[in-house]
Amino acid sequence: MGLGDKISNAAEDLAGKAKEAAGKATDNDRLEAEGQKDQVKADARKVGESVKDEFKRD
Repeated sequence: MGLGDKISNAAEDLAGKAKEAAGKATDNDRLEAEGQKDQVKADARKVGESVKDEFKRD
């Protein structure tokens, strides 16, 4: 995984956490769900990149 990818994934994860927290604080279910979705997408990318890295090592 390249450094740029790691930074992008971390930024998306943090943005998702912020959206989720803002949604909880304001009782905005849509914003909270959107934040959770962003976190899931970032986690999926991390897993995908980790798998790629493992295959490159072999």
